[in-house]
Amino acid sequence: MPLPTVATPTYEIELPSNKKKIKYRPFLVKEEKILIIAMETEDPKQIASAVKTVITNCILTKGVKVDELSTFDIEYLFLNIRGKSVGEDIEVLITCPDDGMTQVPTLINLDEIKVQVSKEHNRDIKLDDNLSLRMKYPSMNEFIKSNFNVDESSVSVDDTFELISSCIEQIYNEEESWSSSDYSKKELVEFLEQLNSKQFKEIEKFFETMPKLSHTITVKNPNTGVKSDVLLEGLTAFFG
Repeated sequence: MPLPTVATPTYEIELPSNKKKIKYRPFLVKEEKILIIAMETEDPKQIASAVKTVITNCILTKGVKVDELSTFDIEYLFLNIRGKSVGEDIEVLITCPDDGMTQVPTLINLDEIKVQVSKEHNRDIKLDDNLSLRMKYPSMNEFIKSNFNVDESSVSVDDTFELISSCIEQIYNEEESWSSSDYSKKELVEFLEQLNSKQFKEIEKFFETMPKLSHTITVKNPNTGVKSDVLLEGLTAFFG
């Protein structure tokens, strides 16, 4: 006689990028083991890979391609999966800004953490009176490539151009459009290289104002008595 199957609850969440609702389940012991092993390595690349594996396993809605989800969708999904798996409250160590040294353990409720969207953010970038760019968000694979494969100090101009070119969805004007899928990475990079400084800054603004998983908390330095607001951003800030 086979052993009984333990029922697993399911939940629904709305993706921040496109408002699509998907169903998911909490991660199980086997997925928690994957995360623990990755965390023990302290290797950001392995941690990111483990997060992607866990999310892939836990998404129940068919047709959702994790590799194509935006970085902030991935982060938001993981936090919610984690919250339903091990509890909504997590403890993180916050460094007090007033002395830059003292660390205070702080309890954060995952339900309070949201993806914040800047009013200045726009996927459509007007290059001149004729041409515009429509951007798409970096995927998890592109995020891992640009953040975990190399040290920040060794990120080159070529790496930056490669990331930006991978996020171009289309170039268009009133009469016609050019889809990035019809062109090679080299051709897209060459297109970027012909832009002037002002136009390129508008593209940089797209990344700077991109939706972010963020949460502001107030901490009190036990040594100085000073209270400070601390902004936490990105998945690693909450990966306690």
